[in-house]
Amino acid sequence: MDERTVLTTGANSGIGLATAILLARNGFRSVGSVRSRSKAEVVRRAAADAGVTVEAVLLDVTDAAACERVMKRVKPWGLVNNAGSSFSGAVEDVTDEEARASLETMVIAPMRLSRLALAPMRAAGGGRIVNVSSIYGLTTTPLTGWYQAAKHAIEALSDALRMEVAQDGIRIVLVEPGGVKTGIWDMAETDMQGRAGSRYRTSYERSLGGIRLSQPFMADPNAVARVIARALGARSPR
Repeated sequence: MDERTVLTTGANSGIGLATAILLARNGFRSVGSVRSRSKAEVVRRAAADAGVTVEAVLLDVTDAAACERVMKRVKPWGLVNNAGSSFSGAVEDVTDEEARASLETMVIAPMRLSRLALAPMRAAGGGRIVNVSSIYGLTTTPLTGWYQAAKHAIEALSDALRMEVAQDGIRIVLVEPGGVKTGIWDMAETDMQGRAGSRYRTSYERSLGGIRLSQPFMADPNAVARVIARALGARSPR
């Protein structure tokens, strides 16, 4: 295949790192975004250990100007919107600031990057955008309402965008993993432990117990990376 550029956000660990490495192995020019120089070095080392090259770029996806600069420079044929954050808390416990930050990272940022990708993709005759959602985009459970709200929003926006740009040869794909062995669960645990004074404390403790019990049975990030790679390589991704 001709070398095509794919930008994967949140590429320093977990699904993002596994995806960036696999795409490089599959012949793409793989570019991974990270938020710090130290994380960029993590990506470069991991790629070198895997025998491939992944270009690491510094990007805070919530910084609109930085997003514009990176997208103009990289001009990706493919975009994998993977960057996100774990965000746990009962609706009553979550502040306006926490909710805004969650939506900025998991909804506004990926849609901004998608919007910036459309013109160069259209000029090139097509492209692919893969949005990493979650099974939580399809269901609702207690204590993670705002996280789930973000994932539900990504589902709706991806479906709308898919219909809007299909005529331009641009394909929008949703990937909806269940539990995956990544650092997101450590962040969730920190969130819940930080709400020890909540009236929902017992529910948090019960939820933490369930997370700890289920982690050994969660999927490996490489399994999700393979699904993303298929979405980018398939003639008609679904």
